[in-house]
Amino acid sequence: MKWTDITRIAEELNDKYPDVDPLTVRFVDLHNWVLGLDGFDDDHQRGGEKVLEAIQMAWIEEAK
Repeated sequence: MKWTDITRIAEELNDKYPDVDPLTVRFVDLHNWVLGLDGFDDDHQRGGEKVLEAIQMAWIEEAK
């Protein structure tokens, strides 16, 4: 899984953290959680603010 797999990352986060409101997650924590997902294999420095914002928005949609 790469940073560009926004939807898949959001699905994985929703499965792993079902009781977390994505709106309350700080980007530092979100970054670390993505890095800790099973199957995630990408450069940790590529996860900038715009990517994290896109992941957060996709996670919000997934959590509905």
